[in-house]
Amino acid sequence: MKKVALAMLGALAVAVTVVGSGFAKPSKDVVGHVYVNDNTAGTNTVAGFDRHADGSLTPMPGSPFPAGGAGTGHGTASQGALQLSDDGKYLLAVDAGSNQISVLKIKHNGSLDPADDSPVSSGGVNPVSIAVSGKLVYVANQGPGTSPGDTNYTGFKLHGGHLEPIDGSTVALPGDATPGQVLFNSDGTKLVGTRIGSSAIDSFTVGKHGVLTAASGSPFDAQAFSPPQGFGQLGSVFSVTAPDQLFVTDAHTSTGSAAPGLVSSFADDAGGVLTPIGASPVGNDGKASCWIEISHDGTFLFVVNTGSATVSTYTVADDGSIAFVGSTPAGELGAGAEDVRLSPDGGTLWVVQAGADAVTGFSVSGGTLTPLSQAAGPAGATPTGIVVN
Repeated sequence: MKKVALAMLGALAVAVTVVGSGFAKPSKDVVGHVYVNDNTAGTNTVAGFDRHADGSLTPMPGSPFPAGGAGTGHGTASQGALQLSDDGKYLLAVDAGSNQISVLKIKHNGSLDPADDSPVSSGGVNPVSIAVSGKLVYVANQGPGTSPGDTNYTGFKLHGGHLEPIDGSTVALPGDATPGQVLFNSDGTKLVGTRIGSSAIDSFTVGKHGVLTAASGSPFDAQAFSPPQGFGQLGSVFSVTAPDQLFVTDAHTSTGSAAPGLVSSFADDAGGVLTPIGASPVGNDGKASCWIEISHDGTFLFVVNTGSATVSTYTVADDGSIAFVGSTPAGELGAGAEDVRLSPDGGTLWVVQAGADAVTGFSVSGGTLTPLSQAAGPAGATPTGIVVN
């Protein structure tokens, strides 16, 4: 995993640029918050920002907030390292350096307190991604660790801020699988996990007690990429309007020379079997497409290209087929883009950058992105996951 993360960060030489309003005096009207998993070595922290009506961010008093576990201090090749509980009361953060998951309670002013009994063991080694559906939580442990089974997906139930492991939920993976994300569809009936190391996708149906059943044929090989992929599928997102449509990014080539920007779309049937949609994969003009988000109406994809520090927009047709539209200009993102998330109203898009230790915002109008501002993270942070509320 570390080699993957360093390769992605090492490919970047984009200077940190403050765009838009920067740290000009923002409006005092707070319309929401942005949280980032700082992934700090030693004690991990979560940075909190007040989100203002003009699109600017200001650090919350008391930020960064201790998470309880430890980060790694370097970029992680994963999407979903920080998640919001479905009831909006808690944040769940991976502590990759201590093999733990932290739960933090969101107070009325947006500040954070560790929940009782937090952090807890992730059930494996090097947790990198979290999926949440109702009270059901799954974690991707990237490993590789020293024992068989250290690389896995493990399930939990979330009860009042407490994570309780689900007996029989762990799905062991090969030590070289390098899972990059674990993700539920919108109705919680399906779960997928991406394998960066072997360029494949795990697909499961979810039982009533939260135990997974692998789909026939899972894991599914990546589609016919040219040149062949060594490090492949990383970020993924289900359509919010069609829970049987899945969109997956391809991180970069095995040699890292071309690192073409690529996105694939799949139909996920009732049994979890994945079938390519249309002429996938569909390229863009960027490099190393790693992180992905979908508009709330399901008509646009926003794809962060780590290698070129750009965001590409795709349209999504009713049948799930996709078409590349365009990308943001160079220089609007800093180094080491790590994850991406839309605001609840869909009007702003936020990208974290591990190399730049920053969060950059864009206003969203259909598929058009306009830069807003960039906010610096706390000293020593290598931010890797983001939540916007």
